[in-house]
Formats: sequence, C-alpha cells, structure tokens
Amino acid sequence: MLTYLFLACLISDLLIRYWLARRQIRHVQAHRNQVPPAFEGHIGLHSHQRAADYTVARSQLSMIERITEAGILLGFTLLGGLQALDIHLGRLIESDLLRQLALMGCVLAILGVVGLAFSAWRTFHLEAHYGFNRMTPRLFVSDALKMVLITTVLGAPLLAAILWIMGTTGTDWAWWAWGVWVGFNLLVLWLYPSFIAPLFNRFSPLDDPELSQRIHALAKRCHFGLSGLFVMDGSRRSAHGNAYFTGFGRHRRIVFFDTLLSRLDADEVEAVLAHELGHFAHHHILRRIIVSFITAGIFLQLLAWLSTQLWFYTGLGVIPQLGRANDGLALVLFMLTLPVFTFWATPLASFLSRRDEFQADRYAVQQCGAQPLASALVKLYDDNAATLTPDPLHSAWYDSHPSAAVRINHLQHG
Repeated sequence: MLTYLFLACLISDLLIRYWLARRQIRHVQAHRNQVPPAFEGHIGLHSHQRAADYTVARSQLSMIERITEAGILLGFTLLGGLQALDIHLGRLIESDLLRQLALMGCVLAILGVVGLAFSAWRTFHLEAHYGFNRMTPRLFVSDALKMVLITTVLGAPLLAAILWIMGTTGTDWAWWAWGVWVGFNLLVLWLYPSFIAPLFNRFSPLDDPELSQRIHALAKRCHFGLSGLFVMDGSRRSAHGNAYFTGFGRHRRIVFFDTLLSRLDADEVEAVLAHELGHFAHHHILRRIIVSFITAGIFLQLLAWLSTQLWFYTGLGVIPQLGRANDGLALVLFMLTLPVFTFWATPLASFLSRRDEFQADRYAVQQCGAQPLASALVKLYDDNAATLTPDPLHSAWYDSHPSAAVRINHLQHG
C-alpha cells in the first residue's frame, strides 16, 4: 500500500510541478513584449524582456533538476539502491554506529554531488548568461570544500548523537532527539554570524556616517538593539542585492550586500531595512523558528512510530538487516521521502510567508513612508531580473513574496 501511495504522490508532485512550470512559462512569454502600466517609465522594455527570459530559463532548469532528483529517489528506494548500499556497508563495517553513519554519509554525498552539478550549471551558465554571476571556478570550489568541512564538523556529531539516542533510550528516543535538534539549531544560529558567515564573505563596518546615523535612529525607533552595521562583499559572487539581520540577544547585527548599497539611495536603504525590522517587530522570525521546532518534534514522533513498522521499509524498497540496528536506514528513508508527502503544504507555507511580507511592508510604510520602499523594490526587481508578470497560480503556489504588481499596488493604495 505504501509503495502505491509513494508512487502516486511522486508522480503527482512531478505532474503538478510540470503543469505549474508550463503555466509560468506561457504566461511570462505572453506578456514579454509589454511592460505593465504600473512600471512604465521605471523599467525599460529591454529589462522587462530580460527578466522574462531569465524566469523562463530558471523554470526550465528547475524542472530538469526535479526530474533528476525524482530519478535518484526512485533509484535509492524502489529500485534497490539504498538496500544494496546498506548491505555492502554491512559487510565492510562491523560497528553498527559507524555503518549507519557511513550509510547516511554516502547518501548525502551522492545528493550533494548532484546538487553541486546543478549549482555549477546555474552559476556558470544561467546566471552568467544574464550577467549575474561574478563567481570564479576557484571560488566555487573553495565554497564547496568549506561547506563539506562545515557539514562534516557540525553534522557528523549531530547524526552520531541522534543515532546513539535512537539505539539506547528506548521508546522515548524522539523526545531526546528533539532536544538535541533544538540545541543544535540554536548553536548554529549563534555560530553563524561570527564564525560561519566570515568563512565565505568579508564583513566590513558600514563606512557611511550619515547612513549609519539614520539606521541607528531607525533601529532605536523600532526598539531593535544591534551590535553593529556591516557591509558584505556579495559582489564577489553575484550581482544580486539584499539586506538582512542576524544573530540574537546582544549579538544582533544588520548586514547589507555591497551591491544593494551601490544601487539604492539613503531613503531607499532605510525603507528596505525598515521592512526587515518589520519582521522583527512582528516576531515573524521567532515564530518561524518555533514552528520549525514544533514541526521537527512532530516528524520525529512520526519517525519513531514508522521505524518500528516493517511495512515502512518494505513499502519503500528496503529490507531491514536482521540482528543489526536499522535506525540509520529509517532516518535516511524518512529524510528522502518526506518532501514527496509534504509537497502539498507548499501553498499554505507560501501564503503565510506572503502575509508576513505584507505586514512587514506596512510596518516599513509607518516608519519611512510608502514611496521610498516602492522605489527601492522597483530597482531591486529590475536589478534582480524578477518577472513583473508571473502566472497567478504559480505565484500562489510557490512565491514566498507577493508578486511585483500586487506588492507595489498594496504599497501605493494600502
């Protein structure tokens, strides 16, 4: 029964993604030769056409990537790849903990290599073709090696701890594993701004006294305590621009991409930052963290039950090893197949995210007015080649931010 449900969900996933992608491509191409009236005089026809072509190319690549991922998933599960790998590692490694770690490591390595191949194509072909890529092959390889190192140093102990908990704490292991998972995520949130992010980018204090004064005044009005203002050398890798805040407690900092500061004036920068602070003021980030922790707890409880059911393994093409621990096998199966069953939650997550964006926009308008934020968004849409005419259904399903026309209209008319 599980086999048929899994296949039905996987096929439905692919068909819906393909249908939505085709809708997006047709809609964007149909409006390619006419700038929407709301953006006339602000975005030229050439930029609008470039954004349309960029959107189409991204949609096409995403579908190829998803089909490839589905093929790999079938290869691991129903076609016996995970079974063969587990048996082979069982012959080579006597320790159950090491065998299970090796199994998870091999699966993650295979997925990582495939993901890296698509990332390289996206970076050096698609992004380069549209003028966004500034990454060198050497920097790309360096980033990949750093990610492998960080993932190994942080991830291997986490997986070892969870596997040890699964094998030694009895039927209540999910609660203990959940506690470790929460602690690990809080640790990463603390490590990221000061230790992880600097491995990839240079962060310099904002060297603009007037802008710095305005931002500190804005942060004070918003009751946002910050430990520093930094500029990140995002232009080393991409022409895309952004701003964000990171850290928590007394270690919160605001980070601007240098590409953002080079394009926006002081009023627009302040408005973009006010939007980001709107997420803080309305507790969006905290709520999302709490929701992610609760969701992780629910999934771990589900895994705790599934891992004791033989049909969970056999329905996904795997036979557990007799007399040996199969916790790693259960964890891998759950990790691989969960996205297939939760794809249907995408529209709800997108809707809630867009609701937060509207709320953050309203907060920014209260702090800085509508015009600076609208002006900044138009420039960012133009610079990032974001389509002004997405398919409404595609946007409703996937987009975490409101479409350009809807968002600008909301800013201008409330």
